[in-house]
Amino acid sequence: MKRWTTLLIVICMLGITIPAMGAMSISKMRQNTRFLTDRMAYELKLSPQQYNDVYEVNYDFVNNVRYLMDDVVRGYDYALERYYDFLDVRNDDLRWILSSAQYRRFMGAEHFYRPIYAHENKWQFRIYLVYNNVNFFYYGKPHHYTSYCGGHYRTHFNNVSYYKTHYRDRYRHDVYDGHYRIRHDRVTYDTHRRRDFNVAVRPSRKDHHRPAAPHQSRPDRPQVRPDRPSGEHHRPSAPQARPDRPKKDHDNKHDGRPSRREQNSRVDKDRRENKRTAPSGREVRRENKKKEKDSNLSRERNKSHSGERSAARMRTV
Repeated sequence: MKRWTTLLIVICMLGITIPAMGAMSISKMRQNTRFLTDRMAYELKLSPQQYNDVYEVNYDFVNNVRYLMDDVVRGYDYALERYYDFLDVRNDDLRWILSSAQYRRFMGAEHFYRPIYAHENKWQFRIYLVYNNVNFFYYGKPHHYTSYCGGHYRTHFNNVSYYKTHYRDRYRHDVYDGHYRIRHDRVTYDTHRRRDFNVAVRPSRKDHHRPAAPHQSRPDRPQVRPDRPSGEHHRPSAPQARPDRPKKDHDNKHDGRPSRREQNSRVDKDRRENKRTAPSGREVRRENKKKEKDSNLSRERNKSHSGERSAARMRTV
């Protein structure tokens, strides 16, 4: 029985701590948004129209950051950058809802201007540090407490503030025109980031997912001491100089023999001369015809001489 009681206590503790981290439920998100808006209405003296509009802006902000907060608390730079982007958008929308005097009081209250902080690896709302009675509300629920689901967020209006475009239709007060961004300058940004989350910034990531486990590097190889060689791993401390090669005598490098270049040039010269002296095919044919003609003439002469000799013999007989 005691074991089961202990298990139930552990489960209840987990149920209490989990909503403060990571994916907050919709009902819990609406409750925290209403509590923050209720205290803003009480301290800043908001009108009913302002109260409903501020609830929308706070709802959009909490809804956008609730999936980032685990990595924000762990100190991942991509999550911190995204968180403060959403916070600057929220504070810009509030400029068009609050009057200039109200906005100055808003910026002076840290639990309104920067509503989330980290403590003991958990993210929480600063408003609960000021107001600890979470069941008490000064005002009733906004008229669209359960129906509003982010329809007035600026992504639905070409990234232009809905409250800026409808400012003249709803309000007549002056608008605060000073610096309102958390990331106005690097020094202010770093100061607020340390006060809000007190974490060392880790390298940024291109995607918006949790980083994988770090790559384990190989252990360093043991260094071989130069005074204690160990087999093949030993190397001399200084490179050994090679013996000087005998210099070639460029004046007597051929030793009376022709170089290869000279031999090749002579062979090419002989080939060209042979090509010039060798008769071509046409000349050979012409010479053969001439020889054949001469031989034919000599045969005809011989025939004529033999005929004359035979005739002379017949006359003598």
